[in-house]
Amino acid sequence: MRELLKKHRELLRFAVVGGISFVITMSVNYGLKFTVLRTHPVTALIVGVLVATIFSYVANREWSFRTRGGRERTHEAALFFLFSGIALGLNALPQWFSRYVLDLQAPRLSPFGVEVADFVSGIIIGTLLGTVFRWWAFKKWVFPAEGARVLEVAEDPDIQDRKAA
Repeated sequence: MRELLKKHRELLRFAVVGGISFVITMSVNYGLKFTVLRTHPVTALIVGVLVATIFSYVANREWSFRTRGGRERTHEAALFFLFSGIALGLNALPQWFSRYVLDLQAPRLSPFGVEVADFVSGIIIGTLLGTVFRWWAFKKWVFPAEGARVLEVAEDPDIQDRKAA
């Protein structure tokens, strides 16, 4: 079991960051949806995902993919937020489709029915679509080189001088 966990360490860490990001998304989404954005549920979801994405960049860079790299930090961040923006669209698309194409909203549904439809489409289906896309894009484009940051640290003379001191 230990070997399996070690082999899939990045994926497990990515999942933990994703879980925390999910809680952030849910908290912000429902906090806004039941207060200042009552009539704009898709906007509330987008804001929640944006807040979680900022957390996600730092956590993924410094923990999930801490040994990966291969790009300058500004290029890496730009790609991270570009792909996160695409994933945000994938995340919001099912809820938009549910609300505005399938018309799963009031008065057609009860308030409880609307919440269930929003949860299934935006939170479950949207999150799954966005997560699968992010995992693929981050490994392929944002943090492409395995072991790159380990090498950067090992080759950095300033770090070597500090270790020697």
